[in-house]
Amino acid sequence: MSAHDIPPVTDEERSRWPAHGVVKLEKPFIDARGMIQPLVDEMMRSAVMIKSKAGSIRANHYHKTDWHYCYVIAGQVEYFHRPTGSNDEPAVIVVNEGEMVFTPPMVDHGMRFPVDTVFLTLGRNPRDQATYESDVVRVEFVPTEGWTSWSPGEAQSRGDDEKGGDD
Repeated sequence: MSAHDIPPVTDEERSRWPAHGVVKLEKPFIDARGMIQPLVDEMMRSAVMIKSKAGSIRANHYHKTDWHYCYVIAGQVEYFHRPTGSNDEPAVIVVNEGEMVFTPPMVDHGMRFPVDTVFLTLGRNPRDQATYESDVVRVEFVPTEGWTSWSPGEAQSRGDDEKGGDD
């Protein structure tokens, strides 16, 4: 799939989304071997694990068509959000370990990390850089002063020195 082939969001797809915000998880399956926690039963094209250092900020953007679920494995996220185009102060949700937040398209969102945090992001669109950049629109609505942040054009690296997204 190329950046130009991102399918539009359909009403049928929208009807399956949970309410924006913290997602009520199903009860886990538990037996003598341990636990299985259902997270998402939805077709998606990306799954990434993100490690964020205490004092850092991610996102400060919105997506035109992408949605994502963010499940906190360890740590805590201060999740800021507001409808795209709004000048209102963003609302804040604290997402703790073992909780998940859903972000639909066209919602400004930013994440602050008061402690070292590891979370999974499960998304609708592929995570290759061209597709990601064609769908994301950066906005500055979560103050970055005193926090470690990233802006387009700043260096990022991968194991092979390619640039990556800012989620």
